[in-house]
Amino acid sequence: MGLFDRLRGEFVDIVEWVDDSQHTLVWRFPRYNNEIKNGAQLVVRPGQCAIFVDQGEIADVFEPGQYELTTDNLPLLSTLRGWKHGFQSPFKSEVYFVSTRQLTDLKWGTPNPVMLRDADFGPLRIRAFGTYSLRAIEPKLLLKELVGTNATFAADELGELMRSVIVEAFTDLIGRAKIAALDLASRYRELSEQLRLLVRERIDDEYGLDVPALFILNVSLPPEVEKALDTRTQMSVLGDMQRYQQFQLGQAIGAGGGVGSGLGEGVGLGAGLALGQQLAQGALAPPAGVSPAAAAPPPLPGLGAAAPMFHVSHNGQSQGPFALPQLQAAIAQGQLTAATLVWSPGMAGWQPAGQVPALAAYFAPPPPPPPPR
Repeated sequence: MGLFDRLRGEFVDIVEWVDDSQHTLVWRFPRYNNEIKNGAQLVVRPGQCAIFVDQGEIADVFEPGQYELTTDNLPLLSTLRGWKHGFQSPFKSEVYFVSTRQLTDLKWGTPNPVMLRDADFGPLRIRAFGTYSLRAIEPKLLLKELVGTNATFAADELGELMRSVIVEAFTDLIGRAKIAALDLASRYRELSEQLRLLVRERIDDEYGLDVPALFILNVSLPPEVEKALDTRTQMSVLGDMQRYQQFQLGQAIGAGGGVGSGLGEGVGLGAGLALGQQLAQGALAPPAGVSPAAAAPPPLPGLGAAAPMFHVSHNGQSQGPFALPQLQAAIAQGQLTAATLVWSPGMAGWQPAGQVPALAAYFAPPPPPPPPR
């Protein structure tokens, strides 16, 4: 081997891309003045392809493998340069490496709510998000339409474009599918595949990209609608709402204080007249084993056609007004005692409930049992 051959061999370049990133789509080989020497070795790894660009014109494309760069394997570049009898080192050309593997775990979502006409709830605003993957299937088209002269091009730079395409396709899909909002979750897999095909149709011919996978992970309703659905579910679970309201009121009365504290805080805070009447209707029923005659109090003396309404003193505050059935229920449960102060229109002032003629009969001891026969 002569001296010049040895010197020429020491200047052989290796053109390659060791991709240590996760989301890089295109990378340009950083050669000073774009000079590549005669006989340079080109290494294209699996999941890559290499594209030679000469003065803005896309020339030769190399699939995975190892190549020695000569005029034999650079036919398009040789034609562009007019190399009829080989070329002398060095020659200038840009080399772009394009990743052809899948770029995964890319995210999409609706930046603004999407309107949906639902059969159950009427017009609804929904949001959705998920993940997708990308792969370059036409490197030349990708380089021409999106990359340009960038030294690197990552999937993140496609994020805004892909989100716009996916959201537009998702809006069209949801509008045509006419699926009830409550049934969307059960059809995520079907909708994801349909959405993937719609997105692929819009980017494959235009940008040289494919979407191997696309997933809808969640479709959410506005918070107020979700709260209403939760309430509706609770009502369905509870069943008999009247009995549940009576139970809740009884619990609130019990939490308000023990015997001698007057009406419980729950009654005073708003169980309300209508709810109190429902409780009274349930409380008026005699206990098991007690005859209606024994459970019913004696007639109230002097009670006219219009039953009086009473206010009750609880923790130093006036609460009410309450009707007699409500007070009767509270007395029967031991929450209203004879010492509890009450007042009704026509009374001179507050008096203990046991001293008010209209209420005194409710505090009388029950009659003794009849003698045995």
